[in-house]
This record gives sequence, C-alpha cells and structure tokens, in this order.
Amino acid sequence: MSDSEKPTLLVVDGHSLAYRAFFALPVDNFSTKDGQHTNGIYGFLSMFVNLVKAEKPTHLAVAFDTSRESFRTREYAEYKANRSESPPEFKGQIPLLQDCLRAMNVTVLTKEDVEADDILATLATQGAEQGYDVLVCSGDRDTIQLVTEEVTLLYPSVQGVSQLKRYTPDAVVERYGVPPENYPDIAALVGETSDNLPGVPKVGEKTAVKWLTQFGTLDELLARADEIKGVVGGNLREHLDDVKRNRALNRLLRDVELDVTPAELEVRPVDAQAVRDIFARLEFRTLLPRVFEALEADGEDAGAAAAPKPPAPVRTDPAGLAAWAEAAEGPVALTVEIQGGLPTYIGAATLAAAAESDWNDDAADALRAWLQGDAPKVLADAKPQLKALRRAGVHLGGLSYDPVLAGWLLRPSFPDKTLAHLVDRFLGEELPEADPSQLVPEKEGASAAERSWFTLRVTEAMRDELPEGVASVLVDIELPTLLTLADMELAGVAVSHEKLSAFSAELGERAEDTAQRAYATIGREVNLGSPKQLQEVLFDQLELPKTRKIKTGYSTDAATLADLQESNPHPFLDLLLQHRETTKLRQIIESLDTAIADDGRIHTTYLQTASQTGRLSSTDPNLQNIPIRTEESRRIRGAFEVGEGYETLLTADYSQIEMRIMAHLSEDAGLIDAFNSGEDLHRYVGARVFNVDPSEVTGVMRTRVKAMSYGLVYGLSAFGLSKQLRIEQAEARQLMQEYFARFGAVRDYLRSSVERAREDGYTATIFGRRRPFPDLTSPNRVLRENAERAALNAPIQGSAADIMKIALNRIHAEFAAAGLASRVLLQIHDELVLEIAPGEWDEAERIVRARMGDAAELRVPLDVQIGRGPNWDEAGH
Repeated sequence: MSDSEKPTLLVVDGHSLAYRAFFALPVDNFSTKDGQHTNGIYGFLSMFVNLVKAEKPTHLAVAFDTSRESFRTREYAEYKANRSESPPEFKGQIPLLQDCLRAMNVTVLTKEDVEADDILATLATQGAEQGYDVLVCSGDRDTIQLVTEEVTLLYPSVQGVSQLKRYTPDAVVERYGVPPENYPDIAALVGETSDNLPGVPKVGEKTAVKWLTQFGTLDELLARADEIKGVVGGNLREHLDDVKRNRALNRLLRDVELDVTPAELEVRPVDAQAVRDIFARLEFRTLLPRVFEALEADGEDAGAAAAPKPPAPVRTDPAGLAAWAEAAEGPVALTVEIQGGLPTYIGAATLAAAAESDWNDDAADALRAWLQGDAPKVLADAKPQLKALRRAGVHLGGLSYDPVLAGWLLRPSFPDKTLAHLVDRFLGEELPEADPSQLVPEKEGASAAERSWFTLRVTEAMRDELPEGVASVLVDIELPTLLTLADMELAGVAVSHEKLSAFSAELGERAEDTAQRAYATIGREVNLGSPKQLQEVLFDQLELPKTRKIKTGYSTDAATLADLQESNPHPFLDLLLQHRETTKLRQIIESLDTAIADDGRIHTTYLQTASQTGRLSSTDPNLQNIPIRTEESRRIRGAFEVGEGYETLLTADYSQIEMRIMAHLSEDAGLIDAFNSGEDLHRYVGARVFNVDPSEVTGVMRTRVKAMSYGLVYGLSAFGLSKQLRIEQAEARQLMQEYFARFGAVRDYLRSSVERAREDGYTATIFGRRRPFPDLTSPNRVLRENAERAALNAPIQGSAADIMKIALNRIHAEFAAAGLASRVLLQIHDELVLEIAPGEWDEAERIVRARMGDAAELRVPLDVQIGRGPNWDEAGH
C-alpha cells in the first residue's frame, strides 16, 4: 500500500489541550447566560476543527483522563501531587466538551486507572502495526516516546494550541539530541516538574544527553554510574532510585484494553441537529459552520449551514437610490461611507434587495426627503454616519435600530465593537473586510450595500435576544441619546488657546522647579518618570520601606507612594508626588490645547458603549479626566468659554443623585425624610447616626457619614472605611453598625439586590437596563466577591446614567421644538453645560429645570442646581 493510500488515524489528548485552551483565551469573554464558562471548550473545538480540516484523518478519537488517580499514583503517591486544583472556571467544561464531541460523532475514550496518554499510546501502537499513518496530538512531553516513522506528534507551540509543532523522529533528534525512544531517559534523569518527579540535582538536559550518548542506554549509564566523576556523579549515585522510578512512571502503556480498535474509529458525519442544540446551549455561533465544513453532516442540515449570499446591489444615482428606498418594503438598512468627515458613498438594503450610489453634489437634495422622513432605518455604529450627513445638510430621521448599541446592551461587559464582530457572533458568518495594512488588498471588503444587508440581518437575529425591558432602553434612551450626542459633538465648545497655553507654561516652570528641589534632596539628577531609577533612590539610597512587590521590583505608583509618604514621610517623596501631579495636569492641558479645532472649539467624541453601567465617557480629548474642586481645575474650566454669537453658559447638575436613587430603591423612610425635609443630607443623617441635634453635627461627623453613605453604594467594607477615614477598623465597624441601626432598609436593600442578581444573573436599573453578573455564582471567592461589590452599585449608577440621558434628550428635543438657538454642549458626570443664545435665558433655564426635575418619578425630588457665567468655572455652583 502506498503512503497516499494509507488511512490516517488522529488521536487527541482532550484534557491536555482543553486545559491549554482555557489559559489561552480570556475566561471572562466566554460564558453563557447562566454563568457557565466556556473558553476551554471553545478554544479546544476551534483547534480541533482546524486540525481535522488540515489533516483530513480517516479515523479519529479523543481521549480524556478520568481523574488524578491512576496506577502511577499507587506506585508513587507524590506523582503530580504538586498540581493545584483546576481553576473553578474550568470545572464543568470537560463534560460539556465531551458532549460536543459526541454530537459531532467523534469517539470519546476514557479508562479508569490509566491516563489519556496511555490510551493514545495504545491506539498509536495498534494503528502503526495495522498500517495507519498515525497523528498524536498532545501537550504532554511523555508522548514524544511514541514518535516513529509511522507516528507523528503534533505538540502545541509556545503560541498556544492554535499552532502545533510537528515531531517526526528527525525533529526529535534535532530538538533533544536523542531518538524518540530515548527521550523518557532524559526526563528520568532531569525530572519532570509538571509530574512532580524530582531528577538528579544539577543535571540538566545537556548533561543527560551527553551521558546517554556516551553510554548508549539509561540502563548502561546506571550500571556504570561509578564512572561519572565530580559532584554530578555523586548526585547521580545518590538518586539512582529516583531515576529508576521516574523511568518506570513515564513509560506509557501500549496494551490498554479498549472497547474499540483503530478500524472502529472511522470518521462519521456529525449529527447536525445535536451539534446545533449543544452549540445553542453554549451560545456558540461562529463554530457551527466551521464544524460543518471540517466534518460532513448528516442529512440536509449540512446544506443549511451554508451562509446566504447578499443580493447583487443595483448601482444607481442619488435620485434612483431615493426612488428605490421609497419603494422598499419594511425597514431599510443604510451604510454611509465617509471621507474627511463627509459622505462619499451610500448603500441601502432590505433582506431581499440592495442599491447603492455615489454621494455627489446633488445627493443631499435628491435623498433629503427620504433620509429625513420617518421611514424606519437601521444603521450600525450610526453616530459618525449621522454627523457626516448633517455636515452635508441632511438630518437623518426614522433611526429605528443600531445593532452596535443593541449588542452593547446585551453584553455591556464585552460588547461587540464592530459590525464584523456582530456578524461573527449572531450570524456565525464572516463579514468580508479588506486588510487595512495592505496597499493593494488581496481581498475586497463588503460594499456599502452589502454592509447594509449584513446590518439588517444582524438586527433581525438580535431582536429575539433583546429582552423587552432592554429593548425599551434602546428605543427610549439610547437611540435618542445617539441623536443628541451627534449634535453636541458637531457643536463643540469654545476654548481659549491663550489661557491653556499660559497655564501649561506656568506648570512647566513649576514642574522644573520641583524637579530641581527633588534632585537637591538626594544629591543627584534622576529620571523622575523611571520606575527603575525611583526604586533605586527610594529603597536603596534612601532605604525607605519596600512597597508592594511587582514583576519589575517594587511598586512606585502614585497611590502606593502616597501611602509610603504618610507612613514614612520624606522630602524627596513629597516633591516627587508634587512633580507627578503637576506633570499629569500639564499633560491634560496640552491634550485639550491640541484638540482645539480651526473654529476655536473642542469637538470631543462621546462613547456610549464604553461603560458597563450606561454612563457616557468622552475621548479625543477626554473631558472627564479634568480634576474637580481644585484651584487648578477652576483655571482649566475657566478656559471653556461662551462662543461667539451666544450670551452666556449655563451649567446644571444633579445634587446627590445616587443617594436619591438609593433612597428610592431602598424605600428607607429615614433617607426619604432627609431628602424631603430639604435639610443638608449628610447633616441630617449624621444627627441620627450620632444621636445628636442636626446643629450639633460637626464637620468630622458629617465627613464620616458622607463617606459611609457613598461607600455603601460601592460595597465599602469596615476595613475600607477605616482606611478612607484613617480611623481604627473597630471604630469603622461601630460606625457602620450605628448607621444601619438608623437606616436598616438600606442594608436590607443592598443585601436583597445582590441575592436577586445572583438568582437572575443580572442587575437592572429603574428603567430596565441590565448588567449580567455570571461571577455571582462562581466558586472562586475573589471573583464572586468582586461581582457582589459591582452588583451593589450597578442599579444605582446605571439608573443615574439613565436619568441623565433622559433629561439630556428631553432638553435637546424641547429646545428644538421651541425654536431656541441655545444648545447643550457637554455632559460630564452629573453635569450639563449649555450655550445660551441672547434673550433665551429664562426659557432655557425653565426647560432645563423642568426636564431634569421630571426625568424620573422617584420617592424623593430630583434637585437641580443651575449656574450662569461667561466660562465654565464662573458658571459653576
């Protein structure tokens, strides 16, 4: 029989490769709705289908260990005893992986009292004797001994299971210097750390190879051990029993009694429906077509796995595209291609048809009526496309869905960032994309019309998965927010280059002066930004107590050094912290100054999908990292000015919104009374906690109660409170007990909210926004407690984010309905900044107060503070 006619037997070590896959893929990115982690399963199956597709075996099996106990542990109790317990996130994945393989009609083999490697060794030996080309895929080095001319080992490389090193006899000799059958002799001498088999002290791989080459066999070496000179010779003679034991244990069994023979492992078509069922349970979508491609499927289901083809788009002009869109039935998906901030091309699609056109000088007039109309339209990552259309004079109407936003609402912890990600996740298909790194791409990307078709299909696939409450958040909050943010980003905010550059120069001089004083303190110049040099100064030269151990030595981050300065004050440390603060502030100012556009305004970009709670963030530049309540922050905000043609800035923010939401959700009568009384919240609470009259609440009392109130929302412990207030832990614990004695409903709410989230798998805001927390049921204590702390805060912070967005959208809409030129410019944390046109203050203030005040119906009032001034600082309150 020629080599091309020989059957190929592929045998795989399931446990070994699944474990490697577990560590190769981030555990948090792969979990089902009910909290089952799946990264090991996904990684193994991805490798497995690629392997089957590449090697095209005719016969196939996967072997697994049954437990850590085997005949080897009976012979040597310490065998593999050094291995820690499997991570809790890995538990449960092996049985599910075996279910997947069985659904794929792949034989799964286990055997009590032996290891998976022994099963592989038996099948490899039988296969070679019966005329098969044998491939053994394992991450266990003991399987190197199986390599022959008929048996090849596929071993995972350092890059992980996705890349396999091919070991033939020549490759083994090249790598280890001995033929495959002698590799276990090297391991016996050197030892196997992973198996807890100690070797001969000071004997490494090179020495072992030299000895085996010199003496021919391990048995001969051991018989003539007296001939080995020096310390290593003495070590060898002292550890002869260890070497013999190691060699006995690493010898794989080749005669395990199995229920199958190689001939009975013939590759069979997968059970398509069974695979669909278990993949649906594991929420795998992209693997399905890959499995069907690598392994034939039973019945007609295999053909059903083929991805549908997009309709050939009608190529037309803008007027033709408008006519096509107006005649289309059902929602239409759009994709606007952009260059230089303006539209260059536009594509549209229904599920059955598509059309596309250049965006020429006539496009705005030709398409305006349809684009601005109420006909439902779907866009993926809509905001930049809306902004481009608005620059071209078209205000899109009828936006009914953005699957990128919907995907984020479904998975706020790990949102799918692009349409390609969504197509992969929800359709199990690949969106054609050109390689941006190639000047002349080998592969064409999807056209605008094709992207629109994929957008619509993804939208249809997502609708069933979006719970009703979450769908309401999308339609009622997030889509209106998207439209509002587009206008805010286009408007920008006027910023004084002169003020920023002057302050930057001043900070530069301050930083240089601070640096020189720091150098004088230690008698030399160092790089104050170099952790390595700082470690040498702090811990060697100044002999300060060493901080937290890190990979590169000891921590020199700001928080750690602040703690060190408090416990061991030193002039150099004080100057270093001052220099860092000054340098950081200057970097913020320079990023703002650089971002001022030709129109004298900063146009930040708001990110809707960057947080898990629903809060907005900004980038290019980040306006949320400007310090607050410091003299420096006031000077920065003073550079944000009212723009030309406008009269003043208006600032509006919510007072203590998270505590008001806490009062509403907990229904705590004390907190509700505090807010309804109109008194200072923390003074009111302090009076009850310390059992004094409100007028007798001191500043220290108020500070402690404030820290307590806000800390509870973030799961603050007695230890954390003691550290924050710099009091004894016992005093902090007593303070917490007194607090809960007066406000017991708060404690009850916080406890019940976590328990409910544990049952539901998610938390929900007042408006229905969900945040999944699969780790609430994790057996890993650290993961579970982190999830518990986050789950405490999520409904409160998420509800605050929802309320701010609702207020923002209503203000924006009411300004437009009233025909006001005034406009919202910024949303930073709980604050809005607006630019007010001449003569519009009274009406604008009325709208802002009303819409922020009635954004939610709570058991306590939403208090809004308004400020006015020519710049952000003076408009503050």
